[in-house]
Amino acid sequence: MDAPHLPPRAGLGLKPQHYAEILESRPDIGFFEVHAENYMGDGGPPHRYLAAIVDRYPLSLHGVGLSIGGEAPLNRDHLRRLRSLVDRYKPQSFSEHLAWSSHEETSLNDLLPLPYTNATLDRVVAHVEEVQQALGRTMLLENPSTYVLFAESTIDEIDFLAAIAERTGCGLLLDVNNVMVSSVNHRLDPFTYVERFPVHAVGEIHLAGYDETTDAAGERLLIDAHASRVSQDVFALFRHTLGRTGPVPTLVEWDNNVPAFSVLADEARIVDLAITEVSARGDRQERVA
Repeated sequence: MDAPHLPPRAGLGLKPQHYAEILESRPDIGFFEVHAENYMGDGGPPHRYLAAIVDRYPLSLHGVGLSIGGEAPLNRDHLRRLRSLVDRYKPQSFSEHLAWSSHEETSLNDLLPLPYTNATLDRVVAHVEEVQQALGRTMLLENPSTYVLFAESTIDEIDFLAAIAERTGCGLLLDVNNVMVSSVNHRLDPFTYVERFPVHAVGEIHLAGYDETTDAAGERLLIDAHASRVSQDVFALFRHTLGRTGPVPTLVEWDNNVPAFSVLADEARIVDLAITEVSARGDRQERVA
């Protein structure tokens, strides 16, 4: 069920306002990533542009609507359309979130956290296995950004993710910005999180900028906003992460207040330099597909 790997370079989220510029200028970008749900229609300009870009660049497909952590069965129609998209574009990577985003017939415009219990673990494992069977390939599962903790949780988040990877054979997507957001919000050490993370399973890294405010107690509260350059503390954590993982495909996420493509390309250049430095040191890891 393995799929080809993305190159260990910086990638960018593909935005419609940048289609033409990318095709005309052919920038030196390692890969592009799209949200699967934006391309589940049968045709039209989005597919025409995406097909042209996939001819020139590796593709990472990122899902936001499977609700893998939800209590309900996975939506079979959604899986069918996702399989059709995978067959059509043959992306080098497919990933989804450790979250739930639907209830009964209602789809929620959010990625909501889960209690880490044995029952939840069994459900997520079953859903990941179903997705992988439906797609005929292994997937990556992303660690969440969270703002609350559940009193009923009995399993540490890293142990929870590691158990899913071990039981299903899936890989993990390590979102370093999510690590920083959750760690600050819950008064934890983000570097300790990375040190404990099962990096042998990491197939992709995500970076982004966060927004900052304060909570009711006047403490720092970070929001996973994807609306600015990668924050400096996140980039420092990313460099530390690369020291553990070795060179890994790394996406710069910028989904809100999207700037000119030149700004995104500059962010990718900075990330590429960090990955090149790790490659020059000879850091290595054994990654899953």
